[in-house]
Amino acid sequence: MKIKDVSLNEFLAKPGKKIKLQSDYDPKMQIKGLTPEIAEQALRESTDKIAKMQSKLYAQDVYGVLILFQALDAAGKDGTIAHVMSGINPQGCEVTAFKSPSSEELDHDYLWRCAKKLPERGRIGIFNRSYYEEVLVVRVHPTMLKSQKLPKEVMTKTFWNDRFEQINNFEKYLVDNGIEVIKIFLNVSKAEQKNRLLKRIDNPEKNWKFSASDLKERKFFDDYIKAYEDCINNTSTKWAPWYIVPADHKPSTRIIVSEIIGSRIKDLNLHYPKVSKESRAALLQAKGELETE
Repeated sequence: MKIKDVSLNEFLAKPGKKIKLQSDYDPKMQIKGLTPEIAEQALRESTDKIAKMQSKLYAQDVYGVLILFQALDAAGKDGTIAHVMSGINPQGCEVTAFKSPSSEELDHDYLWRCAKKLPERGRIGIFNRSYYEEVLVVRVHPTMLKSQKLPKEVMTKTFWNDRFEQINNFEKYLVDNGIEVIKIFLNVSKAEQKNRLLKRIDNPEKNWKFSASDLKERKFFDDYIKAYEDCINNTSTKWAPWYIVPADHKPSTRIIVSEIIGSRIKDLNLHYPKVSKESRAALLQAKGELETE
């Protein structure tokens, strides 16, 4: 099933072009004509395609795929990951949720804990938050830098631009070594974030999701938007561009994300390894032996 009137280029933050989240991308955007039945079928077909490509990815054992999800609180990262990757073989995929760094992690460079979780060739790695927190949360709350034990000489006026450059170089290194980097920002509106936080309070089954820190961080909503804009403008590159996906309407969000991931993996031109004549002859011999048992 084809979802009409949707182009993935709509959600691409084109490298070199400065974006404004609140004017250039509408978080309330919905796919036209998307009934619950159509949404369910479209998502199922898209996830089935991803699952088939994952099989080739695993068999070929040349490329790895790293999918980064970034978003403000209550944008739906967990649900999107669960729905979009529902058809993936767990043996070929690992999801890592990065929370506040531990004392051990703070004793290393800021990329260390993410580098440890990079996917192997043939596998898909999903980061729920990532090293981008270091130019987002830490930028909004710069006092966090004190716990990172950084040398005084690096604390200059170019500090954040230096980190952008480090991240770009890191991702270029990954891509040059066969790790495809897919970066997705789930763009939720302030009004919808409020609705979702209220639901976490009103629904006893969702109370566990609510944290006092969610309300505290909401007060910095505009600061986070500015930090994301600067981050995206400086780290959406030809080798690892950002996709800005509307997050207010969950069915649309999940379909768009699945289409982005499917399209990027398809571009790798995956295929099953070719069997040599000798191996084929051995297979036929084995087949003959089995059939004559």
